[in-house]
Amino acid sequence: MAIRSRRLRKKLRVDEFQELGFDVAWRFPDTISEEEIDAQVDKFIAEVIEPRNLGFHGGGHRIWDGIVATQRIGKCTEEDRQAVEAFWKAQQVDEVNITELYDIWWS
Repeated sequence: MAIRSRRLRKKLRVDEFQELGFDVAWRFPDTISEEEIDAQVDKFIAEVIEPRNLGFHGGGHRIWDGIVATQRIGKCTEEDRQAVEAFWKAQQVDEVNITELYDIWWS
């Protein structure tokens, strides 16, 4: 079994360079205003994503979905996942779905 160089491990995003993330999706009720949607998404970024040094790549209108990962090479934690889930379950949304952590490059 050949040992991979640090450069190759980084290029392949394996071992210490593996990146874990998770998918998140939520649905706003039809009764919520555009301003309330904007405010809740802004609050999500300000209170959960930025303080945890995470990134959210996604979008939507009434139905949102995206991926959450770290801002640098690294692994999201179960605590990150739980924080995102708890935030959305406390908001004015009809449905929240969060996947388990997975390798964002190889899954």
